[in-house]
Amino acid sequence: MSGSCSYLIRHISLAALLVASSLALGACQNKSAGLDGVDPLATGSSAPVSLKETAKLGERWQADPKNLQLGLVYASQLKALGQGDQQLKVLATLTQYHPQDQKLLTLYGRELAQAGQPGQAEAVLANAVAAGSTDWKVYSALGSTLDQQSKYAEARGYYQRALKISPNNVAVLNNLGMSYALEGNLKQAEATLKEASDLPAGKSEPRLRQNLALVVGLQGRFDEARQIASADLPAEEVEANMAYLQKMLAQPNTWQQLTDKPAG
Repeated sequence: MSGSCSYLIRHISLAALLVASSLALGACQNKSAGLDGVDPLATGSSAPVSLKETAKLGERWQADPKNLQLGLVYASQLKALGQGDQQLKVLATLTQYHPQDQKLLTLYGRELAQAGQPGQAEAVLANAVAAGSTDWKVYSALGSTLDQQSKYAEARGYYQRALKISPNNVAVLNNLGMSYALEGNLKQAEATLKEASDLPAGKSEPRLRQNLALVVGLQGRFDEARQIASADLPAEEVEANMAYLQKMLAQPNTWQQLTDKPAG
């Protein structure tokens, strides 16, 4: 629920909102796809992508499908053009030729998760773990895919492993907190998100505060949630978000929405 994305709260279900907060923080921001975004693999030029150039690049890669760097550039440009399905096919082919490349597996796994394919993402990220990855992002991403499948306890096990690698990591603590929220344990979710927001790195992360405001608001403490959210959002957006939460909490099936398995 960043400032540029806060309108989402008024258009999606509670469970979907929590998944979005956990897995795609800041998706509408320009600089980051999330608190725990995977370090980008080198993809060459950052110039605007053209359809013609991408087609030529595709021809070059199809002639040499084992070429990892070329394939990554091609996949990146396909994504930029909105051709996500084709991007995933390219990444799938690359993983066949480079099954032990941990960064590639992590990238592919996260792209699958963001495409709404958590089961496949789980398998790919598990391969990265089996390949010996010691990157906290792999474990955090794997936890996120498990949360999407309502495997909350298992997900939190991977978040804890990520925290052993990267202690006090606010991105992992955020996902851990939202995992508790998805399961309906709002008190533990609040405690975890507050712990993260009180850390030095958390103080500079507005998306984390918005998730904390969400969890506090879900407990009916709207004045407190309003105060937290107001640190980063305009007053009109804060009030719209609070009104949405109040309306949702007044519905009889709110907690079923919270604990039901999210679609996708």
